[in-house]
Amino acid sequence: MLNSEDAKRSLTAFDQNGTLVGVVEVSQSSWLVAGIVPGVERHPVKKLEPDQEALLRLLRRWQDEAAKAGRTITRIAVAYEAGRDGFWLARWLRARDVEAYVIHPTSIAVSREHRRARTDQLDTELLKRAFLGWLRGEPGHCSMAAIPTLAEEDAKQPSREREALVSERTRVVNRMKAILARLGLRGFKPTLRNASERLDVLRTPEEELLPPNTVAELRRDMARLQVIKAQIKEIEVSRLERLEQQPTAGTNAMILLVAKVVGVGIETADKLVHEVLSRNLRDCRAVARNAGLTGAPDESGSRRREKGLSKAGNARVRRSMIQLAWRFLLHQKDSALAQWYRARAADGRGNTRKTLIVALARKLLIALWRLVTTGEVPSGVTLHSKAQCVAAA
Repeated sequence: MLNSEDAKRSLTAFDQNGTLVGVVEVSQSSWLVAGIVPGVERHPVKKLEPDQEALLRLLRRWQDEAAKAGRTITRIAVAYEAGRDGFWLARWLRARDVEAYVIHPTSIAVSREHRRARTDQLDTELLKRAFLGWLRGEPGHCSMAAIPTLAEEDAKQPSREREALVSERTRVVNRMKAILARLGLRGFKPTLRNASERLDVLRTPEEELLPPNTVAELRRDMARLQVIKAQIKEIEVSRLERLEQQPTAGTNAMILLVAKVVGVGIETADKLVHEVLSRNLRDCRAVARNAGLTGAPDESGSRRREKGLSKAGNARVRRSMIQLAWRFLLHQKDSALAQWYRARAADGRGNTRKTLIVALARKLLIALWRLVTTGEVPSGVTLHSKAQCVAAA
């Protein structure tokens, strides 16, 4: 896997006469492949169907063309932008002795014209220029995403699926409340177990029973809500069983360690570990930047101002950390971080509290990262046993 030290530049010496460079503009309907072939003056461009075998055959054909021109290819480097296709193509190419990299799309400099031309061929030219600079070891051209293994990708899915299900549960509940509010009913709770039976006797402020179509719609939503709740429960039970049966396997030990912190649940610990804490990040600045909990300064001449959070990192981690920071103030009142927050938010102004809670979230994320990497417990933080944290979950 790509280390944090070489995400900005390649640490391997670039031999221009022995390296075949290729970039792929990936889309759902086709792939546009552009290459730089040693010994060949033209820069070939080929449009392919989305087929990894065809891509590999094209790279081998370009390798043969370089051999005919008297160049011995010792290295094939291919890159494409991160997107909906994920990392499977990079893993597949690496298994066949092709260096494959995934470029962060936002790290590539583009023209700032109001209406710049955008075509797949122009995009491949930008990718080639950025990728060549990265291969030469020059920082600032682009940055590469760490390519996870299939197991690492799969480990993130339960937490992400649960987050999607919770959002769906909220959407269904809000939909039912909106239907009832339209009829003047605001005190009815559609999440109760006997809510479906109470619909038959529920009356509007006009002393009328609910219309039959509305009742049928609400019951369908309630049935959908029960399915969603069952799926959320299934994910949570499965995760707890895995942690209890294999407490030291993979990242399970790291999850249990984070969950020992009072106020941090198993769900939050699982998400933080798989999304950020288990990654090979360089330092505390890289940890905060990965979550997008860093500032966005706007400085020009005598003007100095902050535009707020950069929001360039992992949105899931950022949301979870801000929520955790509020809980941390309730459950860890004697900790050094909570005292730091209260000392600076003593004026009680809303803007100050909002700004400082983000700063607390950043400090807390760094403290948790140090906990799992070095074992350093944050000052004043209360821990409980593994059995207690699993039982609380």
